[in-house]
Amino acid sequence: MTRLLLLDDEAHMLQALRRELRLLMPDVQIECFTNPYEAINRVCVCEFDLVIADYRMPEMSGVAFLQALRDIAPDTVRMMLSASTEFDIALSAINDAQVFRFIPKPWQPAELEANIRLALQLRARLLAEREPARAASDAAQQSAQELEAQRLEREEPGILRVKRTPDGSIIL
Repeated sequence: MTRLLLLDDEAHMLQALRRELRLLMPDVQIECFTNPYEAINRVCVCEFDLVIADYRMPEMSGVAFLQALRDIAPDTVRMMLSASTEFDIALSAINDAQVFRFIPKPWQPAELEANIRLALQLRARLLAEREPARAASDAAQQSAQELEAQRLEREEPGILRVKRTPDGSIIL
């Protein structure tokens, strides 16, 4: 299931965004936060596919939050939501936090949905690219004995299974 995290210090804005997303994508699981520190704690416990954060918040800026998120969960796609249309803000978000998209408030439902779908496609590509690296890392962590056992099992399926009698002796 696709998981989204929404962060905005304005609760009514969060509810409006959540309502919009539920209409556009009913099969998505959405968690909302008004406090960036609580959101960071949740990201440490649970993996999200996409995070959308507001730019201006009293405790921490959206860029700072998304930068921290990039370090904690690099495969999570990050998007920024802001009422500000200043070019410097968008540029900062893209350069500093590697934000995938910058969405202006008020958002257009069709544009929001299209950007989220693109973000989820990016997430799928990121995970697919990381999979061979993870498999290679797992293989590197296996001992020589484990690798040899896997080779033997591929060549002669069942060779590693030992059949025993009730008293424990081996059946040849």
